[in-house]
Amino acid sequence: MPEAAEKKVFSKPSCLLPNPFHFCPGCHHGVIHRLIAEAIDYHDIASRAISVIGVGCGVFLYDYIAVDSCEAPHGRAPALATGLKRASPRSVIFTYQGDGDLGAIGTSEIIHAANRGENITVFFVNNSVYGMTGGQMAPTTLEGQKTTTTPLGRDPQGEGYPLKVAEMLASMEGSTYVERVACHTPKHIRRARKAVNKSMDIQLNNKGFSLIEFISACPTNWRLQPEESVKRMEETMMDVYPLGVYKDLAGED
Repeated sequence: MPEAAEKKVFSKPSCLLPNPFHFCPGCHHGVIHRLIAEAIDYHDIASRAISVIGVGCGVFLYDYIAVDSCEAPHGRAPALATGLKRASPRSVIFTYQGDGDLGAIGTSEIIHAANRGENITVFFVNNSVYGMTGGQMAPTTLEGQKTTTTPLGRDPQGEGYPLKVAEMLASMEGSTYVERVACHTPKHIRRARKAVNKSMDIQLNNKGFSLIEFISACPTNWRLQPEESVKRMEETMMDVYPLGVYKDLAGED
């Protein structure tokens, strides 16, 4: 093809650093990182964006996205993000948290940040298990799911029911935008990209609290191959955690 006829249609986001991801094969953290980097480029906010990183598989986000970053104690990312945003309102503050960090030790922090309507963006990765620490039961673990701490499967009578974060936070009067997405197919990636961009736009327009929940695979701790993990997501996880917009007070983009 002549050089003049070539057209570049896909490239690496400028704020995505050229470091290989450390994530396990089939994990969706890498895709989510890219979507966040794309949104930062799209809104041209790299110079004033600050990531607040929770404890979990995404703890090394600062190695991959070229923005200022802070690491929060386990579960405390929404509290740290609140302080940063109030001290520097022009900064664009987002947290990156897993289901153990946000849904277990950090439950109080996320509920009250949403209820206060803090003008921050939260990216929440739900793979239904503690990924970094060996595959223990998380608040989002499905009924009957086997983990290292529920070897016979999660039993609601002893361990309670899966925690539905998007539905819970959508009920908070202070929350503005809550959506649950996935990123295992091109169709779902496009929808997730739109949600991430919108959540950033809401913060930039001072419209309040946003949370994007990503349904993600964890082949290593599910003891499945990546392809099998995707099938499990579609046939099991999405029945318990349906995708969609749970709250939108901001309206259309």
